[in-house]
Amino acid sequence: MPKTFYITTAIDYTNSPPHIGHTYEKVLADVIARYHRLKGGKVFFLTGADQHGQKVQQSAAKAGVPPAEFVKDITQRYVDLWKKLDVNYNGYAETTAPIHKKVVQGILQRLFDEKQIYKDKQSGHYSIRQEQFLTDKERGPDGEFGPEWGQVEFREEENYYFRLEQHKQWLLDLIDKRAKTEKPVVLPEFRERELRNAVEKLSGDLCISRPKSRLDWGIELPFDKEFVT
Repeated sequence: MPKTFYITTAIDYTNSPPHIGHTYEKVLADVIARYHRLKGGKVFFLTGADQHGQKVQQSAAKAGVPPAEFVKDITQRYVDLWKKLDVNYNGYAETTAPIHKKVVQGILQRLFDEKQIYKDKQSGHYSIRQEQFLTDKERGPDGEFGPEWGQVEFREEENYYFRLEQHKQWLLDLIDKRAKTEKPVVLPEFRERELRNAVEKLSGDLCISRPKSRLDWGIELPFDKEFVT
């Protein structure tokens, strides 16, 4: 049975309409997919929309409409654009889709049952734009957080965390092992180096939740209904 060439793009964040950056990525992926189809290969090209998050909730509130209605409209603008540009994808993933919610909750429940997820309180500087806590590593030479982080505020919050730190070494080992074979983790080679550098810089565990008191437009955690992911 011939192998399927799988290509995926970033899923577009639906807090605002599409722009040239979204278009560039999708057209480039479509060109690669078409090339492999012309060679007679089987291709699965996946794209989609990230419809949850604080920025989406804020944009919907600013527009005066419910988040579900807001993302439906924005998502349709993306879909209409890809149709106009004849971007020929095979699958379109949406984070509000029931199947996505089911898979996410299933994975999180399994990780929680295996003690890979725990609850903890964190305090520190928080980037509203990037929706994450910042560390001193994100500060510039002047000791300040750069403009790429947008509005930064000090926040104390209880959340759930994935034990990412303990997986760092085996991820590095996997990247190095596969780099010596005909099946590297990532192509092209310079992207593999970028991935390895990113893994090397990992410090601490990964926050995977937001309290509903602050953000209710997300997927509810299966083991705690007061939080979303």
